[in-house]
Amino acid sequence: MRQVPSDLEIAQAHKLIPIKDIAASIGLDEEDIEYYGRYKAKIRLEVLEKFRDRPNGKYIDVTAITPTPLGEGKTVTTIGLTQALGRLGKKAICTLRQPSMGPVFGIKGGAAGGGYSQVVPMEDINIHFTGDIHAVGQAHNLLAAMIDASILHGNPLGIDPLTIMWPRVVDVNDRALRQIVIGLGGRENGYPRETGFDITVASEVMAILALTTGLHDLRKRLGRIVVGYSYSGKPITAEDLRAAGAMTVILKEAIKPNLVQTLEGQACIMHAGPFANIAHGQCSILADMIALKLADYVVTESGFGADLGMEKFMNIKCRYSGLRPNCVVVTCTVRALKMHGGVGNVVAGKPLPEEILKENVPAVERGCENLAHMIKIAKYFGVPVLVAINQFTTDTPAEIEVIRQKALEAGAEGAYPITVWADGGAGAIDLAKAVIEACEKPTNFQFLYPDHLSIKEKIEILATKVYNAAGVRYEPLAEKKIALFEEHGWGHLPICMAKTHLSISHDPNLKNVPRDYIFPIRDIRASIGAGFLYPLAGAMRTMPGLPSQPAAFKVDIDEQGRTVGLF
Repeated sequence: MRQVPSDLEIAQAHKLIPIKDIAASIGLDEEDIEYYGRYKAKIRLEVLEKFRDRPNGKYIDVTAITPTPLGEGKTVTTIGLTQALGRLGKKAICTLRQPSMGPVFGIKGGAAGGGYSQVVPMEDINIHFTGDIHAVGQAHNLLAAMIDASILHGNPLGIDPLTIMWPRVVDVNDRALRQIVIGLGGRENGYPRETGFDITVASEVMAILALTTGLHDLRKRLGRIVVGYSYSGKPITAEDLRAAGAMTVILKEAIKPNLVQTLEGQACIMHAGPFANIAHGQCSILADMIALKLADYVVTESGFGADLGMEKFMNIKCRYSGLRPNCVVVTCTVRALKMHGGVGNVVAGKPLPEEILKENVPAVERGCENLAHMIKIAKYFGVPVLVAINQFTTDTPAEIEVIRQKALEAGAEGAYPITVWADGGAGAIDLAKAVIEACEKPTNFQFLYPDHLSIKEKIEILATKVYNAAGVRYEPLAEKKIALFEEHGWGHLPICMAKTHLSISHDPNLKNVPRDYIFPIRDIRASIGAGFLYPLAGAMRTMPGLPSQPAAFKVDIDEQGRTVGLF
């Protein structure tokens, strides 16, 4: 078996192409980009006007089955497929979210792919990059500071401190900050109240950055952010606090998508990073809009499984962008399907259990119920569906064949093993050919629900058709807030469900395809600036914590000044 070096070793050994040449390969002049060193750049938004009359390329969304805690390789598949399309002579661009440093130094790792399907410069991408996440944090925290300052200086807006729902943020996994008390030390430090910190990428500001279509739209969305309520029950917005203008200025550079490259020289536009279990989990609309004017094929990725990221891609991102996908690729692995089939307990940070590495065709077949359900969800939206089997060395031909058969039975156009981690673009040639063919097929795109339905009707469509529940139970707090949101005129907004990514249901312990259960809604919150409502199903963490052995333990500088231990 060929030994594949670590992700970091591969990235550091790679000779990067100057970013001006990557830009030129997709038709961008130096006036269209702003350099961040030799190998990173920002793309000016004027590019959209420059190429306004050019037809869009084909649009492919990569999603997955319900993953194990290790993830099943959506980013690797996205990058590898882009590289494979390039090998077939197609002008292809991948669009990806940018990584948060919380997971980078925690346990999950980065978001630049892996093996020979990476985007580079990997170290820069995973640490600081072009500063977008820092800008999001500064804009968010400015608003938080202005809320408390307004209350201290006479509270002219009549803000009820008990209703404030705008915490602070920091881009570190720090569980000690989840619940805190601020304002201690006397009146000059403000009024004491309970609050907390979220991780920066969980901020509504990040969701707004990902969903905006331009600078003036960004300004309007920031102004609509609701931070709490007055004593009389009136929503208090960032516009009321006169914060939205300054927040927009802080984000004036961050709104420009970032240009980097794959290991095989294709362009990658990487921009914005909202989580998919608590937000909508997509790169920015602007990244996709620009890429579709510059490429024949644009391959993007939706966070977690089709029940989370892909559903939100369709119902939220496509709603606001006006863009329509030509094809969906559902990524799966033999190990995850075995887990759904009742074999092996996969735990992040621990070796895979021995039984999951042995051939077990019946377990894979049982687990394919999860794959079939994800294909069904994708087909709700009227687009062709393909399956990518992210192959490991322990997978057997019999296991691969049962996946192929079950995928076809579920309505997929085909299922193709890929080896892009070990082989780069060469490991996805068959999948790329199938994507090209699928993108020529007619689509009948449709949303899962229209805007005019009530909040409860939208939730119940998601619960029964996507999460396979028998019904929905609303706790009293959720009932109260649904009525309040309808009264405020927010009922037309799409739903962005906050739930676990480790199950189709709300319960991470319910694997495969749970049935005959009631989906619980304990609360619902409003992201009016982003433009969605997010019900909470189960306990959701918006601030992760570090594990006992965080990835940060391994990261260091060697004698030559090079980074070591970063994946």
